[in-house]
Amino acid sequence: MPKLRIMTYNVRYFSHGTRGLASTARAMQGIAKAIAALDPLPDIVCLQEVETSSLRANIAHRRVDPGDTQLSRLMALLHAAIGAAGKSDAYEAYYFPAHAYTLTRATNLYTTGLAILAHRDYHIGHHNAARPRDITHRRLQLVRGLKQTRISAHVRFEHKSGHSVDVFNTHLSLPASLTTKFWLSRNRMGYGENQLEEARNLVEFIDAEKASDRFIVVGDFNALPDSPVHRYLTDGCGLHDGFTLLGQSDARKWPTAGFLNLRMHLDHLLAGPGIEWLDLDGSDPFGARGSRFFGLSDHIPLIANCRVRATPFGGAQARP
Repeated sequence: MPKLRIMTYNVRYFSHGTRGLASTARAMQGIAKAIAALDPLPDIVCLQEVETSSLRANIAHRRVDPGDTQLSRLMALLHAAIGAAGKSDAYEAYYFPAHAYTLTRATNLYTTGLAILAHRDYHIGHHNAARPRDITHRRLQLVRGLKQTRISAHVRFEHKSGHSVDVFNTHLSLPASLTTKFWLSRNRMGYGENQLEEARNLVEFIDAEKASDRFIVVGDFNALPDSPVHRYLTDGCGLHDGFTLLGQSDARKWPTAGFLNLRMHLDHLLAGPGIEWLDLDGSDPFGARGSRFFGLSDHIPLIANCRVRATPFGGAQARP
């Protein structure tokens, strides 16, 4: 069966150079050029922490016209970088809004969301960009409006093999800090009860929406390998972790994100039994100075090749 190349990347709102305060054209152009330099280019690109339009998105990186969004500017820069690299590829982009922190009805302080870029070779038959699935766990009713909404983006596309493939892109919350367990525990990322509830909500959505066992689930899970969230998704729900299946037995030693001196493996490539992971070609650990993505975000992308099976391999495990 033909291969599929997928990439997941938390781009930090293209504001890494300002420590998250304001998006910059330089950061966005650097990421666009890094993606365009990949050989081969990804078929599907899943991005986390992408804005629409806000003070943070526009104050340093000015809009060309009032209808510009952060994603439309990225696509213009990406297609320009692809052309400059001598390639004729193009992508169709879908934006999935999650949350907006508003100052007035007409002005957002900042916004949050996900994006999925699909190579023009792939026909998108379904997506939930208009109404992405809310998977947020809201424990305290009094602060429901302050809790940042977490979502799952979903696209279904036609693969070159003629089979449809479902792709789910997500970004789970950080572990809840307003709990005794958070402060008493040494392990936190992926150990929060709120995170586990969001993982359950995610799986419920996947089960309801996937057309077959040919599906992929990627994103920033804010969860370490072998944490309760990771174990629930893999051991509990039967999702195949591409990273661990491809010989990386200790994924914690391959960080995908960094904060100050901390290095953590928080991003994951998961799939159903209809997808076979082949390799991690193009992936580098966070902090690798030889990576074209070095210094562009507080995360580094995971890039993998996989094969779409004609028929599912084995059977999907029952949900707990």
